[in-house]
Amino acid sequence: MPQSIPQTTSMLSLEHSPEITFAALPFPDIDPIIFSIGFLHLRWYALAYLAGILLGWFLLKRITAKSGDPIGHPPLDSLINIGIIGIILGGRLGYVLFYNPSYFLSNPHKILAVWEGGLAFHGGFMGMVLAIIFTARRHHVSMIGLGDLIALVAPIGIFFGRLANFINGELYGRITDVPWAVIFPGTNGLPRHPSQIYEALLEGMLLFIILMVAWRMGARQRKGLLMGIFITGYGLARIVVENFRQPDQQLGFIISGVTMGQILSLPMVVIGAWLIQYAFKNAKS
Repeated sequence: MPQSIPQTTSMLSLEHSPEITFAALPFPDIDPIIFSIGFLHLRWYALAYLAGILLGWFLLKRITAKSGDPIGHPPLDSLINIGIIGIILGGRLGYVLFYNPSYFLSNPHKILAVWEGGLAFHGGFMGMVLAIIFTARRHHVSMIGLGDLIALVAPIGIFFGRLANFINGELYGRITDVPWAVIFPGTNGLPRHPSQIYEALLEGMLLFIILMVAWRMGARQRKGLLMGIFITGYGLARIVVENFRQPDQQLGFIISGVTMGQILSLPMVVIGAWLIQYAFKNAKS
């Protein structure tokens, strides 16, 4: 049943006006841990990323199944392992450097404690880029061609990962009075944007549909186009959703309402736009 929550026109007054109420959706009671065996725990978060990676790998194996494909199966088989390592190490390093450097400077022994949470998408993205470069050189295939394939399926993992963020009750949104607002556990009991769902729909589902339509229209023949669409699309979607997402507590707003996520996404938009231009220019030459 909807719960009665304070309502006013500003975040500050929301905190202190219990006499005005509106309805909000209760948070679904889903245990982040699926099951445990001793000290081992299978979490929805880990399963989400595993499902995204395996589904993406399966789709790419079908796309590259024809004999004479410029990429083929061996680089994909190799990248599935190296890519996971790149995502985890890059994601953790990105979180340490961009989102909580002072804490980890004081607690260096916590840097490798990935199981306690703390991965940054932009760091994981850079880790995957390095994994693609390494794999392409090892198998003597085009780095851009391999990158285009990974870009095509990357939104699948993002979609499942953001759903897992919602289940974990983390990376939630700002206080709001929209009808679909959710009360997240561990917060002040006020309704918030389910920003994880927004990200799943924009960075995941919508971006995947756009990329699949582009692929069907022959985008793979223009090297760099799929990468450009993905990088630009993700950057724009993240910049938009950051307006509804609660800034990280240890950082807050970096510059007058601008978040770290928006700052890190802006270069992606620029690089992605350049790749799109490069793809069309290269196709004409």
